[in-house]
Amino acid sequence: MNPTSFVDALSEMQFKSAFNPYSEACSDFDYEDAPAIRRENLRLVLEAALERSADSLWIARDLGYRGGRRTGLALTDEAHLAAHSELYGDLPLSRATKGPAVAERTAGVIWQTLHRINRPVFLWNVFPLHPHEPDDPQSNRCHTRNEREASKPLLMWLLEALKPKIVVAIGRDAQMALADMGIDAQQVRHPSYGGQREFIEGIQNLYGLPGETFGRSDTPTLPGLF
Repeated sequence: MNPTSFVDALSEMQFKSAFNPYSEACSDFDYEDAPAIRRENLRLVLEAALERSADSLWIARDLGYRGGRRTGLALTDEAHLAAHSELYGDLPLSRATKGPAVAERTAGVIWQTLHRINRPVFLWNVFPLHPHEPDDPQSNRCHTRNEREASKPLLMWLLEALKPKIVVAIGRDAQMALADMGIDAQQVRHPSYGGQREFIEGIQNLYGLPGETFGRSDTPTLPGLF
């Protein structure tokens, strides 16, 4: 398998109440060629990660409706598409949606932290599509075991191809799902629902970064996010 065939295999996956951003277009927000744009975004990033030997693989649970569903890139919203491009040397990544760029709080914390690490990290999800509630495509739900098992071969190929020195599970759900598939990972707190500080501290510890000072009730400030 290579980046092109990987993306092709991903685009062929279909599940009930799960949006495949690599083969489907959202009638409300997407350009007509949105699936092709997202396929190319992922292909470019994966190709660059292989060429530059990304030493870390960060894995969250699923694509979110404000982030990867729109960009085709895990843990990356439109507000940080340029940052993802710069991480791998100014890749020509493109927006696939109309209107103002949408920000996602989780992506904001992720990219705030990636800027401090300053090394190539490949971002992925246990289930690489966007699972949503029935009849509510702009919502998030947890993937099922069947969905996870069906996408496992793609994750296993990534682990074999990238050979990451560090595999990070972002959140307990991701860690449990990876353990269920027999994959060892270092768990850090998910940055949502008040977990921003613990996530940042967990990454600092993993990568030996200088610590940020937080007061008892402090959380990192993320201007412009909602």
